[in-house]
Amino acid sequence: MAFVYAEAVRGLEHQQGVVENLNTRAGNLIFATAFASSLLGGRALADGVGPWDWLALALLFLIGLLVVFMLWPYYNYTFRFDPEQLLQDFVDQDPPATMDGMHRALVLRIKSDMAGNWRIIQRLRIALQLALFLLSLDILAWLFAIARV
Repeated sequence: MAFVYAEAVRGLEHQQGVVENLNTRAGNLIFATAFASSLLGGRALADGVGPWDWLALALLFLIGLLVVFMLWPYYNYTFRFDPEQLLQDFVDQDPPATMDGMHRALVLRIKSDMAGNWRIIQRLRIALQLALFLLSLDILAWLFAIARV
């Protein structure tokens, strides 16, 4: 049972790493968007605002909204246990829980926590993918604006 518990904790730690990685990628997306928009947008807007410029600006705004969504602090993540709750559930019982019983209960709780975390992670992953796609379209719109197609 200790092995199953250790694997459950490892899975939860991996999930926490995924969340941190998504936050890092969102930060990188901010940089890439700012760089592309300043480099291309400055050139495109130098000779007025046309339809491609408006499209690029709208895409920039949508990317900004998605980044805010990705970086918004979520408090629904569960990556650790409340020590007071652990004491109440396992130690303060009569008789106290066995180590195997504790591990089993915690494995089931971790599984539930991981499922809840995964729902948030999936939304963030989709938002990141959409934002990257919009960044590609934004770059194209800026290039078309520069070329005045």
